[in-house]
Formats: sequence, structure tokens, C-alpha cells
Amino acid sequence: MKILFDQGTPVPLRRHLLGHAVDTAFHCGWSHLGNGALLDTAERAGYELLITTDQNLKYQQNLIGRNLAVLVLLSTSRPRIQLRIADIMTAVEGIGPGGYVEIPI
Repeated sequence: MKILFDQGTPVPLRRHLLGHAVDTAFHCGWSHLGNGALLDTAERAGYELLITTDQNLKYQQNLIGRNLAVLVLLSTSRPRIQLRIADIMTAVEGIGPGGYVEIPI
């Protein structure tokens, strides 16, 4: 799966996503994009999943009809996220096109 990390998503999480192609919005030069433009750009670039810590995304953007799935980590704390790696992996493996999942952390 082609995965994009939004700003705030801890980059070390990528080492747990073996078998997936993981990029960051920063690395792609997209850190300046607002949420709507980032979703559109990522989808056009063939990303299948956006992992973000932006809890307001679902209220700010219409996610219906998108192919890009969204996984929201409800914390930016790397130590707390580390405790939920198994849940994150399960969500990544189970999410489908246009899906939306929040991981409480």
C-alpha cells in the first residue's frame, strides 16, 4: 500500500509498516498544502492511505467519495503511539479505499 504521513505523524512509525511504501508530506514537498489540497494531491499521486494526527480533518473536509483512506492517530505523542502499534497495524491492513479510522491513543 502507498502511504502518506501528514505533518505530526511520527516518522519512526514507518519502520513498523514493512511491505508498504511510506512517504511524508514534508519529503514530497507538500507540507505547505492545506488539508483539502493535500488530500487531492495525495489521491492524484496514487496514495491509498493518509496517516494523520489531525483530529479535525473529518469536520473540515468532505471525505465521502474519495479513494484515499484516512487513519487518524488521536495523539502526537510518540511514546503513546508506540503502545498502540498493533492497533495501528490492524487498522492499516483492514482499511479499504475511502475508509476512515480513528485510533484512540
